[in-house]
Amino acid sequence: MSIDVDTVSDIIRDVSARVIDPGFRTLEGYQIHQKKPGDFVTDADRQAEKELAAALTAKAGGVVVGEEAAFADPSILGAVPDADLAWVIDPIDGTKNYVHGSLDHGVMLAQLQRGETVRSWIWQPQYGHMWCAERGAGVTCDGGTVTRGGSHTPVRAATTHEVYKISSPRVEWRASKWCCAVDYPLICLGENDVTVYQHSYPWDHLPGTLMVRELGGVVRTVDGAEYGPSEMSGKLVVAADEDAYQVVAELLR
Repeated sequence: MSIDVDTVSDIIRDVSARVIDPGFRTLEGYQIHQKKPGDFVTDADRQAEKELAAALTAKAGGVVVGEEAAFADPSILGAVPDADLAWVIDPIDGTKNYVHGSLDHGVMLAQLQRGETVRSWIWQPQYGHMWCAERGAGVTCDGGTVTRGGSHTPVRAATTHEVYKISSPRVEWRASKWCCAVDYPLICLGENDVTVYQHSYPWDHLPGTLMVRELGGVVRTVDGAEYGPSEMSGKLVVAADEDAYQVVAELLR
């Protein structure tokens, strides 16, 4: 079975409108949980993941790995590299932001074939933007083609980790949004040139990685390892181009 980009976009919008958006700024305490201190999950996360998985497999089949399912059973990630079709889902990226009423949250989805991301989607419900990427075909936002120029001087680099903000005249450090569904599009838009992450969970990074790479960017650890479909050790540097990557990676090594 096959499924087109617009059909997947419609599925994401539908689940968001029915499951995620009604809870924005209206959640009750019993609907909010913590997987560990500070790591939030809501009933909306869990329900949205189930509904996205059901809709995608009904239309196209494949293996599904969602953030919440993988938290309960990390072994399911092992199916992704060899699957003919796999869906990796972050039902609400930026759940902490969502819980605290911030607009900066979104739905992230990556489609993989035998371990390689071939299409991806980022839906920003409070901004009304649907980002899509297809390997070899570029990036769109709300149907319009996205392009970006080279990185800035000094490089505009964002992170949530103050310890990474090493002073340098070549880098202008900024605070990231605590949400990959917003941080990656900011690089695609040219607002930022780099974002540095401590964790590299596939549901957080596979969708945006395809977008950044389609626009000429790179996603690697500070030691130069290319990001793939599984978590990697070391700081992850998402950069708009090779020059920006080298500036920040050298600073952080």
